[in-house]
Amino acid sequence: MQVKLRLEAQFLSGRALYEQVVRDTMLAARRSVWIATANVKELYVERPGLRRGYGSILGAFDELAERGVELRMIHAELPSRRFRAAFDRRPRLVSGGLQMKHCPRNHLKAVVVDGAHLYLGSANFTGAGLGAKGEDKRNFELGFLTDNFELCDRVQALFQDLWDGEPCRRCAIRAECPDPGGYGR
Repeated sequence: MQVKLRLEAQFLSGRALYEQVVRDTMLAARRSVWIATANVKELYVERPGLRRGYGSILGAFDELAERGVELRMIHAELPSRRFRAAFDRRPRLVSGGLQMKHCPRNHLKAVVVDGAHLYLGSANFTGAGLGAKGEDKRNFELGFLTDNFELCDRVQALFQDLWDGEPCRRCAIRAECPDPGGYGR
């Protein structure tokens, strides 16, 4: 599908990905954070008040969930062991505070916050991709952040179709899928 849009956006790479997408947008969410990624690994973020000043993104997600922010993630690969262990220590997230769905075909890298802010780019949801890692450890990633409502709506619609399992009925790798037919439907 080809759609022409007039788009104002911030081009981001390097540390700006963390600062703009994670710190200033995702962690400031009021209603929702929807994440699409291929890989999920533990991601450390600035956490004022913690002894070292950084902590797991899952601690920040736990606080967002406590405030009623809807957290959703579609991912292609199983999350890393460290991420799963940190997740399992957060009862609020385990009981639905962070909803996660596994789709092996997902290769989107997108974050939609409050239905109004959109990141699209190359970075997976990992410390090396979106994290606050040093210059010598961070992946070479790029993307853009926009508040273009039409684009946000289009990405949210695609995300919702994937979330609802819309493509599952006609998926060619359905037999290999860990949860065919729309994630338990």
